[in-house]
Amino acid sequence: MAIGDIIKHDEAGGRAPAVRHWRGLAILACAILAGLGLTPARADYPDKIVKIVVPFAAGGGTDIIARTTAQEIQGDLGKSVIIENKPGAGTIIGTQTVASSEPDGYSLLMATFAHAVNPSLYNKLPFDPHKDFAAISLIARSFNIVVVNPASKINSISELITEAKANPGKLNFGTFGTGTSAHLAGELFNAMAKVKMTAVPYKGAAPAISDLLGGQIDVMFTTVASAASLVAAGQLRALAVTSAERSAAFPQLPTVAEAGVPGYAAESWYGLYAPARTPTPVIARLNQAIAKAVQSGAFKKLEANEGLIMVGSAPEQLDRYVAQEEERWRRLIKDANVEVQ
Repeated sequence: MAIGDIIKHDEAGGRAPAVRHWRGLAILACAILAGLGLTPARADYPDKIVKIVVPFAAGGGTDIIARTTAQEIQGDLGKSVIIENKPGAGTIIGTQTVASSEPDGYSLLMATFAHAVNPSLYNKLPFDPHKDFAAISLIARSFNIVVVNPASKINSISELITEAKANPGKLNFGTFGTGTSAHLAGELFNAMAKVKMTAVPYKGAAPAISDLLGGQIDVMFTTVASAASLVAAGQLRALAVTSAERSAAFPQLPTVAEAGVPGYAAESWYGLYAPARTPTPVIARLNQAIAKAVQSGAFKKLEANEGLIMVGSAPEQLDRYVAQEEERWRRLIKDANVEVQ
């Protein structure tokens, strides 16, 4: 007799010893899982709407990645996947929302570069980036482009280094804010090229690029999404990409490493997380859906337009990758004395 039949028989009034035995085991199993802080996996997952929390405002690069992810995995999962934008406090607000959610696979986090650097930027966080989250998949990696105003006399990374060394502290680079990828890519350049450029924080890429176009700042280590169209139109001059290898999307651009700073590499990334103690079968189901999604035409289009490197990793690979990123940026943040105001 199957378990379901036994339970039906029990509910009908035939409380045989075997029934009590099976029910006792079920109760014991649930008690053990509860004691361990685990939620039993449901065989029919998902059976309701899945939500991906984006800790940034709508319309940005992370939001685009998240919406493409939602669009591609909902067909595979058989249920709607929606986006909830919860920006603020350097991604802390949205991240905390997911950390405190039920570990049932229905509230997920689209994490980014900030997930790896916030532990070094803030003395105390309302969550533990490792203990409070379960990795699902590293969806994609991305890089920045080093750009200057086309009227600038700087035409290459070597010329940027020469100019920065000749004028310590006088050249400035725009950022999207303290501790962002654009900021730390510039600080890494300072450290490895042995120069001193001054970081100028802005509230987003748009106002920073506006000042770069207006000549108020000298250079930016900005995202592909924010600069590609301006580079194509001749409104910005691209000097190099910050990735370790040349980009298929910009094959004509050298890497910063080959253009004058050996060993330099700085990248951003997008990874999907669930709250800690989410059942392993749920994590596996979501990981399977992501692996299929990154092969889709929609993601291939993003790969070309946004300069992405699609991954679709196993959960443990995301954990290892973020641990490595956290360590490398921790050292730079300490050495450069980067502080969030």
